[in-house]
Amino acid sequence: MKRQFMDSMQMLTVSLQAGYSVENSIREAVKELARVYEPEAFILQEFQIMETQLAVNRNMEDLFMDFGERSAIDDIQSFAEVFFTAKRSGGDLIAVIRNTVFCIRQKQETLQEIETSLAGKVMEQNVMSMIPLLILAYVKFTSSEFLSVMYGNLTGVTIMVLCFLVYVLAYFWGRKIVRVEV
Repeated sequence: MKRQFMDSMQMLTVSLQAGYSVENSIREAVKELARVYEPEAFILQEFQIMETQLAVNRNMEDLFMDFGERSAIDDIQSFAEVFFTAKRSGGDLIAVIRNTVFCIRQKQETLQEIETSLAGKVMEQNVMSMIPLLILAYVKFTSSEFLSVMYGNLTGVTIMVLCFLVYVLAYFWGRKIVRVEV
């Protein structure tokens, strides 16, 4: 939905730069969005709702505020508030929309970089979690008498249970570390 919103804002900016009013830019954006997205796409439906509401003379500020509330996306809500303020105070809408799109794009690129880094760390954590089990399986199949010493007496069982508990603790600790909310 954020990507669709970015596309719609870029279409809106192009229409505004071409000299259209905001209301006419919405109508043009609906035409362009219909070419790019399927009819059931979130952004196309939202812009069609706005176009319909414009036909009954609702103001753009309220339409964007409603859009932000319906979407429940922080970026869209922030844009709606900035648009509301700029429209009411007579600000440069083209610059406001362009700056908003730039900020949202920067935020999305940063989030993608973080997610990419995290994906690598998650993979490392998964591999590192499997290594002790793989080593244990290797030793079991190649030298099972070596493991009988560790599991054949009370001292060996106690040490191996402690090692297993440390392993489980490390596994869950590693999962917690790589489970970062972005």
